[in-house]
Amino acid sequence: MLPPIVADYLLECWSVLREAAPFVLFGFLFAGLLKALLPDTWMSRHLGGRGPLSVFKAALLGVPLPLCSCGVVPAALGLRRQGAGPGATTAFMISTPETGVDSLAVTWAMIDPLMTLLRPVAAFMTATAAGLAANLLPERLLRSPAYAPVATGCGCGGACASSSFAIAPTPAGSAHNHAHTQTPAARPGLGARLRSGLGEAFGEMLADVGGWLLLGILLAGAISLFLPPDFFASALGGEFTSMLAMLLVGIPMYVCASSSTPIAASLLLKGLSPGAALVFLLSGPATNATTITVMTRSFGPALTGVYVASIAVCSLFFGLLTNRLYAALGFDIHAVLGSVDEVLPAWVEAASALLLLALIARAIVVQRQASRRLAALRVAAKHLPA
Repeated sequence: MLPPIVADYLLECWSVLREAAPFVLFGFLFAGLLKALLPDTWMSRHLGGRGPLSVFKAALLGVPLPLCSCGVVPAALGLRRQGAGPGATTAFMISTPETGVDSLAVTWAMIDPLMTLLRPVAAFMTATAAGLAANLLPERLLRSPAYAPVATGCGCGGACASSSFAIAPTPAGSAHNHAHTQTPAARPGLGARLRSGLGEAFGEMLADVGGWLLLGILLAGAISLFLPPDFFASALGGEFTSMLAMLLVGIPMYVCASSSTPIAASLLLKGLSPGAALVFLLSGPATNATTITVMTRSFGPALTGVYVASIAVCSLFFGLLTNRLYAALGFDIHAVLGSVDEVLPAWVEAASALLLLALIARAIVVQRQASRRLAALRVAAKHLPA
């Protein structure tokens, strides 16, 4: 028999997992369809250039893509190498990790429809503001990165950097004109693209964020069980104080958009304001200590400063705006949170939770096997005669 406190904790975690699982599965299904239907060169073609239109496109196109703050770095490096302006690159790096189809689905399930709408709108506006500010930087303060593999010190273990959602950079020193003389490979048929896209969504992508999603659920269960209901009202009673605390926690911390959602939902149940929750949902996924380090090395301190400052200022602004909007509309987010478990039948939630656990376990095992095979090939290659 488990001690009562452990049993209660596991039941809280299971409850959070049941509520989130159907929408996580839907989000990854949509992400796989997105990968299958968008041509590989579509993003780089539309995000090139230095005008404000490229910034708007980058901010908009990054919203549905399920890349974390570490996985988006190689994509941004590739865009920069292929001619994207600093504004488009910065906008893409902010809107992409702050939200995605998977995290929006979980936000709908675990928080409320208004937050589901505010989250991508705030991400788009933050990315646009940062991109336009980055375009104002003089060229002498910008650094053009020569591509190098991203350090694997990010919270996702570096595996997300290999996702084919990331745009492949042109290696430094390669002949530019040579690419124009190559015959483009025929694009696979729809069936093959669907199999590949869904395979990647429920393979590499799920392996990248699955463990962190489960960690978020474990943290949400602990918050729900152990924090008193009036914790934030008593400990962080000031509106701006709670937002600043969420910002200071979110900026250096690695948490993907999906795993941040159950944490935010549990914090809301303990009295956190919707504006402070939005600050965490924006700042947590958008950046972490490793991303800031890689950006400084690859793009220079000026662009990195615009990136971090834009996230901080816009997160606080939209947090304050969110509180005013909820008050003006008369929405009680805490009342809505109490009824989210009635969205789907219990058997659907339970079956989805078990399926999600099985898919995460499978994806992680397959990824580790592939990593071991790759390491063995590298060792063997070192011993081959020159």
